[in-house]
Amino acid sequence: MSPKDKPLAWLREQIRSPPLSRSARLQMGFLLRLLQRGEVLGMPHSQPMQSIAPRCHELRVADRDTIWRLIYRIDKEAIVVIVLFKKKTAKTPKAVIDLCKRRLSDYDSE
Repeated sequence: MSPKDKPLAWLREQIRSPPLSRSARLQMGFLLRLLQRGEVLGMPHSQPMQSIAPRCHELRVADRDTIWRLIYRIDKEAIVVIVLFKKKTAKTPKAVIDLCKRRLSDYDSE
């Protein structure tokens, strides 16, 4: 990691295997490294999640028969990793959005 790279701030769980396969974990790590280096990711890897907060995005990684989502926020000093979950429908569940908002609120108040 270069001194210029932004650190990852994990608000909860880190990516482990299981549940992700080795290849999905490697792809997720590669995409996170690009974010740390300041690259802007777009579709199909990432999409904005303004419904959560400004600067929030959803990282997408396919893994066998599952699609994993990682919600993150790009801050000036770090990439804030909020939650990792399996997405089963086209719409992000309200419970996940509420969890992200709560975790960000707690993080920002510290």
